[in-house]
Amino acid sequence: MFNPNLNKMAEQGKYDASQIQVLEGLEAVRKRPGMYIGSTGEEGLHHLVYEVVDNAIDEAMAGFCTHIEVTIHKDSGVTVVDNGRGIPVERHEKTGKSALETVLTILHAGGKFDRVGYKVSGGLHGVGVSVVNALSVKLIAEVRRDNKTYEQIFENGGKPKGAVKEVGKSKETGTTITFWPDSSIFETTDYKFDILETRLRQQAYLTKGITITLIDERSGQKVRFYFEGGIKAYVKQLNRKRNILTGEPFYFEHENTVGIVEVALQYTDTYKEHILSFVNGINTIHGGTHVSGFHSALTRTINSYANKYELAKSKEGLSGDDVREGITVIVSVKIPDPQFEGQTKGKLGNPEVKSLVETAFGQAFSDHLEENPQVAKSVINKCDLAARARMAARAARDTVIRKGAFEGFNLPGKLADCSSRKPEESEIYIVEGDSAGGSAKQGRNRHNQAILPLRGKILNTEQARLDKILGNNEIKSLVMALGTSIGETFDLERLRYHRIVIMTDADVDGAHIRTLLLTFFYRYLKKIIKNGHLYIAQPPLYKLAKGAVSAYVYSDEEKDGKLKELGDEGINVQRYKGLGEMNPEQLWETTMDPERRMMKRVTIADAERADEMFETLMGAEVAPRRKFIQTHAKNVENLDI
Repeated sequence: MFNPNLNKMAEQGKYDASQIQVLEGLEAVRKRPGMYIGSTGEEGLHHLVYEVVDNAIDEAMAGFCTHIEVTIHKDSGVTVVDNGRGIPVERHEKTGKSALETVLTILHAGGKFDRVGYKVSGGLHGVGVSVVNALSVKLIAEVRRDNKTYEQIFENGGKPKGAVKEVGKSKETGTTITFWPDSSIFETTDYKFDILETRLRQQAYLTKGITITLIDERSGQKVRFYFEGGIKAYVKQLNRKRNILTGEPFYFEHENTVGIVEVALQYTDTYKEHILSFVNGINTIHGGTHVSGFHSALTRTINSYANKYELAKSKEGLSGDDVREGITVIVSVKIPDPQFEGQTKGKLGNPEVKSLVETAFGQAFSDHLEENPQVAKSVINKCDLAARARMAARAARDTVIRKGAFEGFNLPGKLADCSSRKPEESEIYIVEGDSAGGSAKQGRNRHNQAILPLRGKILNTEQARLDKILGNNEIKSLVMALGTSIGETFDLERLRYHRIVIMTDADVDGAHIRTLLLTFFYRYLKKIIKNGHLYIAQPPLYKLAKGAVSAYVYSDEEKDGKLKELGDEGINVQRYKGLGEMNPEQLWETTMDPERRMMKRVTIADAERADEMFETLMGAEVAPRRKFIQTHAKNVENLDI
């Protein structure tokens, strides 16, 4: 029987240098950092913290760590302190260096490969703190063990500044890592408190008995997380703004020779599936075999119960999408040898885990439905309603595509298409209104720039099923223009433009339309965002003119700087409240010319935060939206009403 707590020191022997195994060196990290941390942007910057914290979490899962403290310093440094065993410091036989230096300077060196130092580890496939060292201008490691305190300093990408040395006495144990990311490698070194807060909250839910503290010395913010209820409490937190259909979350835990699986789920009256999956505390954002096992078991179990008691009215059975509508679920597995796809551990590949989750969860959830007939009835009713809506959406879609509309044969009449038929060079601008549409059509490059004007505000898709959405003419025109279809027949390969640009006015209405469009893409065309095809245009806010000199500026800060540069007298300041106020030449040179324009690519860096934000801003509950507006209203500048 597999048990992650069997590696207690008394039962497993000492955790020392002999357990540190060396796999390869660090040479390529600084040359190709994106291969190891995903990117050199904001995502990669925060990944450095995750790698260090994951080491401490491994100690917690092994039963040796109860507290982790993360501090963001004013100088872009970060300190992570844990009260685990402390990284070994004695000489490593193979490298001739201390075990501490080996771990910090050699890729894939650690106590996690022989399953003696750690039975379960989130860092098995990862590249660990050595990559953090490689991408930092300075790193200080402090180790407390054997009643002593040791220190070693590294500079300029992991170069040791002398050997590890004893610097004091300590009755405590643990490791402190302080590092400063290299600004010549990263696009930004500005850590976001809310991003780290979300990640650390996740870890506190997933790791029983751990207390995690986050401190921001820049703002004075401080949060502490400790959750007795684990992932069951996590589901309740995720659903705190949603209407619950099935009472308390269902929770079960199962352990066998493969590993441990935990599942917590709860049904709400929403129309979307909200799933988070984890392996050894690592968020597998792209799912994997554990998620596949859950999906299969859920669909089979609910259909079996519905058929047994003749509860479903749908003649063709309940699909996977039907049974997952409105569900909030967390699937967490702990296994000794996770095989991830990709360095950033986004997808689990172990085939044996699918069987573990599918068998264990299927039986447990079947028992739960049998023991709670009212809950089962609520679930079946919800799924059955989803099935009927799906069939209605199919009928609506069939009506639209009967003449080839979604297939790209009949494009919407309002679309001014480009002449190119190469998606990789084509782009479509989604603009609001005929006025802006007219300027954009005249100012564009007709070879590769298409224009689709939308009339008014599209439907709020956060509060609508697909059958209702397909009845909205503006959404219908958009889907027809993109060529991907929607729902069951969505096909990214048929996307007609590889750059989709939302171009709205710089006022309240424009921001609302942009949010509605983002909601639609996030909920129904998410693969377009994930593959990097969605952008937001950045039209100028002002045109400043003084004599023969003129300049476009894109923010109030830029305007103030330009006014000082030009001098305060005699300057004409034109505020653009709408794209229609620009003539075609101005719109081209400021917003559409690839040589001069600015655009922001829409990404989904954190699906949980994005999901919560869309629900807050666009959901049925008014109170969370009012609170958000009241909280952030003071930050709004130049509000046009």
